[in-house]
Amino acid sequence: MLMTRFILVRHGETVWNHEGRYQGQIDTPLSPVGIKQGKLVAEALKDVSLDAIYASPLSRSFETAEMCASFHGLEVVKDDRLLEINHGKWEGLYASEIEALYPDLLERWRTTVVDVVMPGGECIENVRQRAMTAFREYVKKHQGQTVLVVAHDAVNKAVLCDILEIEQNHFWQMKQDNTCINVFEYDRGKWRLVLMNSTLHLGFLFSGVEQKGL
Repeated sequence: MLMTRFILVRHGETVWNHEGRYQGQIDTPLSPVGIKQGKLVAEALKDVSLDAIYASPLSRSFETAEMCASFHGLEVVKDDRLLEINHGKWEGLYASEIEALYPDLLERWRTTVVDVVMPGGECIENVRQRAMTAFREYVKKHQGQTVLVVAHDAVNKAVLCDILEIEQNHFWQMKQDNTCINVFEYDRGKWRLVLMNSTLHLGFLFSGVEQKGL
C-alpha cells in the first residue's frame, strides 16, 4: 500500500467563534476575519499538489475548502462524517449561559471530555468513530495521493488523538486555531504526525488573537 498524505485544516473564524457561543452543528457563516483566514490558508496551499478535497457540509468548513479548491481545479466533496460535534441544547448559547444551566456537566466537558454526552447531543467518542471511518476510507481510495480535509475543532482533535493512539481525554492538550494546518501520513499500517496547528500563513495579522475552540 502506498503512503497517503493528509492535510487537515480547521475552518475560518465565525462570528460565534469570536463571541464564544457554542455552535456545534448550527450552520454559522464565516466572519470577515474568517474569510481573510480562508484566503490566506488557500494561498499557503496553492503550490501543494492535491488529489482530493473533502469537507464538512457546514458552510464554515465547506467555504474554507472551496477557497483552497479554487487553486487546484478540484471539486469539494461534502462528507457528513466530518460534521462538528453535536452540542445539542448547548448550541447557540454562550459559555457563561451553559455554566449557569449545566455547571457540573460543563466542568466535566472542560476536563475529562470522554464521559460527557451533551443534552440532546453526542459524545466525543461518536465523533471519533465517524471521523476515523471516513479517514480509513480515504486511505483506501487515495493510496499514494495527497488529500485535503477541512473540518472542525472537535473533529480535528478527535482524529489527532486517534492517530497518535492516545486517549480522548488528551483533547484539551491540543490546540486547533482557525485555519490551522495539520499534516499526517498513513504508511504501511501506521499513522505518522508531521505537523500540527501551524498558523504561519496568518502572519502577524492575527497574532495575539484568542481563537476559541467551540
